[in-house]
Amino acid sequence: MNKIRASYLLDRRNFLAQSATGLGGIALTHLLASHNLLLANQDHVRDIADKSPLRPQIDPTQPNRARAPHFPAAAKNVLVIFCAGACSQIDTFDYKPELIRLDGQPLPGEKVITFQGGQGNLQRSPWEFKPRGESGKMVSTLVDQLGELADEMCFVHSLTSKTNTHGPGENFMSTGFTLDGFPSIGSWVSYALGSENENLPAFVAIPDPRGTPQSSVNNWGTGFLPAVFQGTEFNASSPVRNLARPAGISAEEDVATRAFLHRLNQRHMEQFPGDSALAARISSYELAAKMQLSVPQVCDLSTEPEYVLREYGADSQNTLKAAFARNCILARRLIEQGVRFVQLFNGAYQTGGEGTSNWDGHKYLEDQYTVHGEILDQPAAALLRDLKRRGLLKDTLVVWCTEFGRMPTFQEGASGRDHNPAGFTAWLAGAGVKRGYSYGATDEFGYKAVEHVSTVYDLHATILHLLGLDHERLSFYHNGTERRLTDVHGHVIFDLLTT
Repeated sequence: MNKIRASYLLDRRNFLAQSATGLGGIALTHLLASHNLLLANQDHVRDIADKSPLRPQIDPTQPNRARAPHFPAAAKNVLVIFCAGACSQIDTFDYKPELIRLDGQPLPGEKVITFQGGQGNLQRSPWEFKPRGESGKMVSTLVDQLGELADEMCFVHSLTSKTNTHGPGENFMSTGFTLDGFPSIGSWVSYALGSENENLPAFVAIPDPRGTPQSSVNNWGTGFLPAVFQGTEFNASSPVRNLARPAGISAEEDVATRAFLHRLNQRHMEQFPGDSALAARISSYELAAKMQLSVPQVCDLSTEPEYVLREYGADSQNTLKAAFARNCILARRLIEQGVRFVQLFNGAYQTGGEGTSNWDGHKYLEDQYTVHGEILDQPAAALLRDLKRRGLLKDTLVVWCTEFGRMPTFQEGASGRDHNPAGFTAWLAGAGVKRGYSYGATDEFGYKAVEHVSTVYDLHATILHLLGLDHERLSFYHNGTERRLTDVHGHVIFDLLTT
């Protein structure tokens, strides 16, 4: 038998046929090995499975229905306070005694060229820093009332960005990518978790009274995710457009029309069950009908007690501060109603020159930041106090952020600071994070992150983790790629968490 087998292989035609089969087996083995599928270690195989995508099960007819997280969550809601224009860390929350001591001297080391050119000398903050609360955290008087809440805050002083340009910087902080066309973090959260409220959007963006940020809708856009998960844009001054019923249509006619449209939509959905755009439109129409009642109610601040309006500064003679204060009250009311993700902007795209309508203080930092600090400080501090007083901080994660930081020097020939993506600050408060805690550090001048250097990817991973979401498994297949908020990066900053 062995002799017969040997002679069979010595036949040229059979030998080539067997060789071809063998080469195919080698190729298959290589492919399996490259995907770690030949390992006998079953624990490793299970570990691979544990990191596979875990997409939410979404009912296309009810895409906003609440969905379970990957694991038990510390937070149910997120409120982001985004200071557009790159708010300076060294004039607010990052205290640097050496910057005060060496005020007016050159920055040690090589001459730095940043976004707008060369740098002048080191410049201390025009505002005094004072120790706050039991933690003794040093916070600037520019944000005096926020400083008094330092014991509620968990600071990250070592954030870094990938860009020193505002539009891409806003994109990066809101979407995890510097380019346009990627889903915002609020859209990812809505996609994963849906909403606890059937009458309001799962994700609301509240633009500053002065207008939208530079990157505009990119900050709350849905990118390649289903359109239904895009943030809904409105604020206390500009309610959602086109909600009111036309004067010539009675309430009965309106209800009957909606019922008829619903029947037509359902019939069309049965014919085209896989059309997510159609499902999103139908869901949006139905939600819009409910919003005709719910949005005017949630935006009606006349029901707020006078003491609340005063606490926020909504009665201020400074009209911009009063308008931002009303936006802060609206944010609290939305969180109260179970809106999953609220993005509150302080600062808008440039109108009237750099730093006039946002925190981009290149030339006249002291004059411009005095204006912006007054608008931000009291309303934002009142919002945090109010959330705590009402018991909402137990389930709500508050995140204060900006697109990048600013230099410890003044620009050559100017009295303002240039862009600095090498080190800046964000803080978190509320559900699941430590109170009165500081993580990471910049160097002695506040220029570069040097301790526990962190990225925006890490911040995003941590926010998702607090919502019970694994950032490595929350993905969406698009154009041949499993896309994530954190791309291929990011680690949860566990040191910030209470458990």
